[in-house]
Amino acid sequence: MEIGITSFVETKPDIQTGEVISHAQRLREVVEEMILADQVGLDVFGIGEHHREDYAASSPAVVLAAAASQTKRIRLTSAVTVLSSADPVRVFQDFAALDGLSNGRAEIMAGRGSFVESFPLFGYDLNDYDALFDEHLELLLKIRASEKVTWKGGHRPAINHLGVYPRPVQSSLPIWVGSGGNQESAIRAGLLGLPLMLAIIGGSPMHFAPLVQLYKKAAAHAGHDLSQLRVGSHSIGFVAEDTELAADTFFPSTQAGMNKLGKERGWAHYDRASFDAARSFDGALYVGDPDTVAQKIIHLRKHVGITRFMMYVPLSTMPHDQVMKAIELLGTEVAPRVRAEIAKWELETGSEALL
Repeated sequence: MEIGITSFVETKPDIQTGEVISHAQRLREVVEEMILADQVGLDVFGIGEHHREDYAASSPAVVLAAAASQTKRIRLTSAVTVLSSADPVRVFQDFAALDGLSNGRAEIMAGRGSFVESFPLFGYDLNDYDALFDEHLELLLKIRASEKVTWKGGHRPAINHLGVYPRPVQSSLPIWVGSGGNQESAIRAGLLGLPLMLAIIGGSPMHFAPLVQLYKKAAAHAGHDLSQLRVGSHSIGFVAEDTELAADTFFPSTQAGMNKLGKERGWAHYDRASFDAARSFDGALYVGDPDTVAQKIIHLRKHVGITRFMMYVPLSTMPHDQVMKAIELLGTEVAPRVRAEIAKWELETGSEALL
């Protein structure tokens, strides 16, 4: 069971002061967060790609590379790379370079993304939203499989037996498929035998169990080894020494971030009652003291089949020291509890419980 962090490197106004820190400062802070995550024993750190004023990381590979030489074991991934509006050749080259710098710790999480600013920015038509993702994923996998590539599609110039360099340290650079929870994405990932990352950010996480089963069925149908499949959860969370302290600390910035996004998307007002319901044991917020958060992750592993848990923190702008403390507690207190319980459970239930 892998435990890690997702950051979107947000630069929204501070809920207390109204101050907006610079992109440069926030980028330097997230590098410190990655270094700490490595030091406290977390397994993976993901950086999300965005092209908006209130997010600082438009190029995850560059940000991850800043921490590559200052970390030793933590895996470094995008979360996600907006593959529909990206050139798969450049994506592969960037992450192959990151893989070299980190000596084999790079991963790509490919997704459509939940924002669309990158499409006009890079000259893509939103009407081709789905077709672009399918075509770009096909090319990315082809580049991974072979140093010399011959390929032709409908939205990008053809490639005729050209080499793509550098090549990664890993024999097969990991490529995850990120999904908001739709069946099509799960089936695609299963048929391709790719690991699946689910954005479990609302409702009951247990509702994702049938989706994981659908993913497994698609993989089995395509002849893939089910024991090699991995399923991840990207879930909002925060850890403090005390559960009520965690909730009171995390709520103000979370509310501000949710309501800012809600205005853009027509969501209902996000209030404390909604927050408290979501942080209940059956909810999708992983907020509390180390034992509370650990027990929720263990439940997710046992009943949904998650093998990698990524805590998205912060959801909006929070003081850097609070984020660092949450990362420290996730690594030193939560992760050991989860790993010990899951190792015991897997031993008792046998290999068929691994997914």
